[in-house]
Formats: sequence, structure tokens, C-alpha cells
Amino acid sequence: MKLHELYPAPGAKTKPFRKGRGAGSGNGKTAGKGHKGQNARSGGGVYPGFEGGQMKLSMRIPKRGFTNIFRTEYTVVNLSDLEEKFRDGDTVSYESLKEAGLVKKLLDGVKILGKGELSKKLTVQASAFSKSAKEKIEQAGGKAEVI
Repeated sequence: MKLHELYPAPGAKTKPFRKGRGAGSGNGKTAGKGHKGQNARSGGGVYPGFEGGQMKLSMRIPKRGFTNIFRTEYTVVNLSDLEEKFRDGDTVSYESLKEAGLVKKLLDGVKILGKGELSKKLTVQASAFSKSAKEKIEQAGGKAEVI
């Protein structure tokens, strides 16, 4: 194979379909828009959810509750993950969790949850701990530090 012999696979490059380019094209004259009416006009059509002037469904349904904008949302990590990724005596911080691939995005901090067992002595630094996680870390001889 030579550089001048390279070409795209058959069907990989197709020309864009040009609407409204004569009767022979198979999509000429009205270009698939029918005759007259709101949807036939340029810029015509209605927004999603429009019901012909009737009050739209999203406005008819009762609204309940609210979203607390001050809520703290934690990135969660389980003890079973720490057991798998860290060695005995390691210090677990946000940076080390990111390196281990356990945390991708830090929201309002990292919370350690107590799912799984921990046999290694780890010093865990996190924003929050569940009660069971804290107990299990200390039971294994490690430290749970809130930062």
C-alpha cells in the first residue's frame, strides 16, 4: 500500500442530501413540507410541548416540593473499594483516591461509606464518614480524619 493509494471505505463518504433541488431529485418543489401551513413556512413550527394553544401538560400538572440549593452532595467511596486499591499503612486522601480511579469529580467533598470489610490499617482523610465506616476503620487499627 502506498500513500497515493489510500482512499475511504465504500459508503464512508456520502454527499449531503440537498432538499428542494428540482423534481428529478425526488424531494423537489415543497421539499417534503407539504402545501402551506405553519410548518411549511421558513422559521415555522411550534415549540416542544405546544398543544395548539391549550395549556400545556407541564403547566397543568401540580408542582410539589422544592430543590434545596444549599444541599451538600458528596462523592461516595465504599470501604470495599479502599480494601481493594490501597496497601496496609497507606494514607487515603482525595489525591490518592483520584490516582486510584475511585473518584472522578469532587462535588462538595468525599464521603466514606461502610459497605464491605476493611482489614488494612489505613489513615483515611475525607469530608465525611458514615458511622459504620468510621467504626470499621478504627476497628482495623486505622484513623478516620475529617478534613
